[in-house]
Amino acid sequence: MTAGRADVAVIGAGIIGLATALKLLERRPDLDVVLLEKEDTVAFHQTGHNSGVLHAGLYYTPGSLKARLCVEGKAEMEAFCEAHGVPVERSGKLVIALDEAELARLAAVKERALANGVPGLEEVGPERIRELEPHAAGIRALWSPGTAITDYGAVARAMAADLGGRGAHIEVGRAVESIAPRGDEMVIGTSRGDLVARRVIACAGLQADRVAALTGDDAGRPRIVPFRGDYYVLRPEAQHLVSGLIYPVPDPALPFLGVHFTKRLDGTVLAGPNAVLAGAREGYGRFDLSTRDLRDTLGYGGFRTLARRFWRSGAGEMWRDWNKRAFVADLRKLVPAVSSDHLAPGPSGVRAQAVAADGSMVDDFQLGGSDRVLHVFNAPSPAATSSLAIGRVLATEAVERFGL
Repeated sequence: MTAGRADVAVIGAGIIGLATALKLLERRPDLDVVLLEKEDTVAFHQTGHNSGVLHAGLYYTPGSLKARLCVEGKAEMEAFCEAHGVPVERSGKLVIALDEAELARLAAVKERALANGVPGLEEVGPERIRELEPHAAGIRALWSPGTAITDYGAVARAMAADLGGRGAHIEVGRAVESIAPRGDEMVIGTSRGDLVARRVIACAGLQADRVAALTGDDAGRPRIVPFRGDYYVLRPEAQHLVSGLIYPVPDPALPFLGVHFTKRLDGTVLAGPNAVLAGAREGYGRFDLSTRDLRDTLGYGGFRTLARRFWRSGAGEMWRDWNKRAFVADLRKLVPAVSSDHLAPGPSGVRAQAVAADGSMVDDFQLGGSDRVLHVFNAPSPAATSSLAIGRVLATEAVERFGL
């Protein structure tokens, strides 16, 4: 049965929308909450294509929303998973400096991690690196034993089941097409009729800026630029080369972390990803193309400025996307024993990255809105780790702003 009225409509049933609805009902169990999801299942896009890492909070600027909500959210996520029978494995993570030129950057990561309160952090040398990851290269590393892995698709399904038990309605296959005020209510036009809600919380991920435009809250806000990331997987005979998570030291001059290794719950090992401009916001293949999406990206001045600034690294990512040998060469810097024969094609994902008008990538989570509508304008990694904490912040804000 399609819902026609609600106290609060949550747009988007990815992990942040689900977590927000859950936190809202924890605070106000009497509310009538409806989640609107245009796909036929929850967690279809970013959540369902996530690598599954439960981040500890190593990289993020101290005092930022990312830093605070990642640390808080990880603890909340682990507790949720334990309560709902979703597996979590503390596989640990090595961030490796390959040579002396990277030691200063490694020290900066350590400083941030300590400021963020990451527990159990250990700086290690070559001997300890080999104990933790016998096949890894490197002269120095940070070991984060608390970094873990889980299955965010399973987490999302558990959240959806929990919400159903609390009386929430999750309307899949119901796309939002318009949002307009009517008196003290909001009329949400959808592909299956109107929904009238007192208030709205938009957690629209890859469509966040477009949903903001429906409510007139997009002025001066960044726009979403989609970046596709492709992975390889290690074939079974090579899975022993990686015990947990192996990452390079990030270069602060570049917008992404670089290729790395991620061992998953089922024992498979992801190798990657690259980071290339996606031809479609919801297109996961090299040749997937949306004329509208590509036109919006290329026509945006902020993206063109970004492209001019990072054209060299962008060209390198494109080359690595098409040239397996170049991809393998980067992987071998971390694990020299990896060969091309060890790699099979793996999954891909699309990251919703907010880019400001000046060409800068919006690094921190960005939440905001009005006394009628709240938006998640930007929620890149570690948003899945932080989702319950983000949901708590949004729910608290909603109760206060909306007078619920």
